[in-house]
Amino acid sequence: MDRVETRELAYFVAVAEALHFGRAAEGLGLAQPALSKAVRSLERRLDVTLFDRTSRRVELTPAGEVLLDEARKALAAVAAAARRTQRAGRGVPYLALAAKPGGDAGLLPRILRRYESDPAAVPVELVTAHEDRVSLLRDGRADLALLHTPFDDAAGLETAELRAEPRAALLPPDHRLAQRAILQLSDLRGEPVGRWAGYPDDGGVEVTDLAKLLRVTSRGRAIALLPRSVLDTLDHNLVTVPVVDAAPARLLLAWPQGTNSPAVSALVRAAREVAAGYRSVKSSDRSLRPVGMAERPRGR
Repeated sequence: MDRVETRELAYFVAVAEALHFGRAAEGLGLAQPALSKAVRSLERRLDVTLFDRTSRRVELTPAGEVLLDEARKALAAVAAAARRTQRAGRGVPYLALAAKPGGDAGLLPRILRRYESDPAAVPVELVTAHEDRVSLLRDGRADLALLHTPFDDAAGLETAELRAEPRAALLPPDHRLAQRAILQLSDLRGEPVGRWAGYPDDGGVEVTDLAKLLRVTSRGRAIALLPRSVLDTLDHNLVTVPVVDAAPARLLLAWPQGTNSPAVSALVRAAREVAAGYRSVKSSDRSLRPVGMAERPRGR
């Protein structure tokens, strides 16, 4: 089988995402017949049907679904290779670390201090990103990223877990659930939940940062379900109630599979050491407030 070209993959992805040959052609700056011909040629060479076409709709076939997932990865890998090659050619090594503001559970300063003492350390450039840090990793704009599961999809990446913590609901003081000592996910069914821009639309209210999340929550437009470490950093007049059956929020340091950079290995090593020390300190802390007590509103 002839090699599949990145140009063909880009054409296919454009159609698969638009599910419309005309709109995809317009976005690519091509004539529609040329785009249709290119996709037909790809189907013939792969000996599969990628799209079910009628006069009214275009839909992906099962083979098309598989190629869409693989093509996105392949295009991101090509872009990452080009970016990392360009950076290496500039002769000034550094690591790009993507993180969401306030999303490091307070560990990042200690990680960077530990990392700086490693002989393999190079300067670290922080890339502030409220969402889609996984894409920054895949396309080479970042070498490492701090991610949170279950919010971020870390599939296909190497990861080191730094912290796991319970989640709690952030509610307006007059909310029907604000006086509860604990909650379960079933109690929140039907409630609009704030979701980060760029994440799948599950019917929640889209927010771009913590400030907007606090605003929409205080106005009763949505509730928030956040890790305790994030809630502890916020200054707000809202009520925090533990959600006992919510999956823990896990803070991960992630990097692309197959990375062989000594500087990346050094940063991962520093992060693991700091996280292990943090867990040791927390396990011996007997002054923690028992989970299950609703917190009073916090004033500014």
